[in-house]
Amino acid sequence: MTTRAGRRLTIADVARAAGVSTGAVSYALNGKPGVSEATRARVIQVAGELGWRPHSAARSLSVARTGTVGLVLARPASTLGDESFYMQLITGIEAELAQQGTGLLLQMVPSEDACVEVYRRWVAQGRVDGVLVSDIVHDDPRPAFLREAGLPAVAMGGDAALGLPRVVGDDERAVQQVVAHLAELGHRHVARVSGLPGLLHVRLRDEAFTAAARSAGLHPQLVSTDFTARASRRATERLLQRRVRPTAVVYDNDVMAVAGLAVVQAHGLRVPQEVALVAWDDSALCSLVHPRLTAVARDIRGLGALAARRLLRLLAEGDSGADAGAGAGDEAEAQVAAAADVPAPASRLVVRESTSASPPETR
Repeated sequence: MTTRAGRRLTIADVARAAGVSTGAVSYALNGKPGVSEATRARVIQVAGELGWRPHSAARSLSVARTGTVGLVLARPASTLGDESFYMQLITGIEAELAQQGTGLLLQMVPSEDACVEVYRRWVAQGRVDGVLVSDIVHDDPRPAFLREAGLPAVAMGGDAALGLPRVVGDDERAVQQVVAHLAELGHRHVARVSGLPGLLHVRLRDEAFTAAARSAGLHPQLVSTDFTARASRRATERLLQRRVRPTAVVYDNDVMAVAGLAVVQAHGLRVPQEVALVAWDDSALCSLVHPRLTAVARDIRGLGALAARRLLRLLAEGDSGADAGAGAGDEAEAQVAAAADVPAPASRLVVRESTSASPPETR
């Protein structure tokens, strides 16, 4: 980080701004005794506001690794309780980290900007060695901050423009498999009940669904939600009330698919004879309902483990994936980061009773 004059910010700059000695700043930022809690809090706040971070070489000599990596989720806490995705993801991350004696610091916040504030505090306090980043959004502020702060990071998804090493999935291929399956069954009017539209992976699935459906001669419909059962029920109601009702609906998670199934059955419609249903992310829920739900199965634990492994390797190698691009953000750095991409475990379509070989009945 540099000052307006172009020189690197130092511990002396933080001390001057906080009105304390450089020794007090060192004690405060390194979590050592010797300063009051009030002084420590003031120093940390000022350091965060200045965007200060220690020079990487000096930090490696003076500050030991924390043995902890961070994950900040910009989602309501209720989402974690409803969706199996996050519990499986965190389980995979934890299992991999535990093998290496590394801990996970997890925090939930309401927005991506709030994520940045957490990162800023972690950098100032030296709380984590690196971070995992999920749920990338359009114009996401997190990658630029992480590059600038020099905090090693691995993104789960997103595009190459992030300038971070990534674990990338095969969502487009999975969507094409789903659409091909529905087309083969004779469906012509298909709908997708998607998640939050600002998320890049949701946008990718929306675009892939529309393109695949049109390529197969189908008529696609899209309805955006917030991934919750309540929003899914409303979306399904709207779809069933349309003049041209879809004969197949694809939901963006298992919870929404189960909620949609209840609405369809409440309308007296038969699944799959009149409406076929598909869930994204297979889970126990998909096999506990009747009829059982066809679903896209992904190795989510494997995804979490792979992302954790990539971050640990980044740290072990002293890879500058986030640090070397600090403040640069140019095309060359993005290409370097993209070269570090690793593929996520492949997904597969698990066909069950909610889609069948019976031709859909149309009105």
